[in-house]
Amino acid sequence: MDAGLLVLRLVVGLLIAGHGVQKVSHLLGGNGLAGGTEEFRRDGFRGGLLTAIAAGGSQIGAGLFLTAGLLTPLAAMAAMGVMTVAGTVKWPKGLWVQNDGYEYPLVLVVVCAALALTGPGRWSMDDALGLMPWPVWLAVAAILVGPLSGLLTRAVLHRPAAALEGNRYARAAD
Repeated sequence: MDAGLLVLRLVVGLLIAGHGVQKVSHLLGGNGLAGGTEEFRRDGFRGGLLTAIAAGGSQIGAGLFLTAGLLTPLAAMAAMGVMTVAGTVKWPKGLWVQNDGYEYPLVLVVVCAALALTGPGRWSMDDALGLMPWPVWLAVAAILVGPLSGLLTRAVLHRPAAALEGNRYARAAD
């Protein structure tokens, strides 16, 4: 079981971190911070540069902490939050990824929830530091707070499409 959790953490954590790196740099095929900022603007989010930095930084941090198995419930919570926001962007396109749907963000949210519940396994920093087992209430709280924080972020930072179309200065204001 520990080997399986290690493989899962390595793959999922590094993919989430890599996605964040793409948001804020030209590494891994990213479009740099300017590209990440433009992506958020195009998706209708306020905040531009700050939003891109916060999202990219959250993904990098959460992904690396998941990879290491360090503070796993909190890392899973952060990853679930940013991936919930990604899911809301893709929601109108339906479930399946071939239509640019929310399938992939949903899978990452569920995997992170599972890691919060199972813990990272013996081959982790949590275990090495004697932090395991995490209390079940903490895992449940992380599973609730992560996606809720993503939905709250969406509610606070997202502009309705009509507001974007009606304000030709919206892009410059961000």
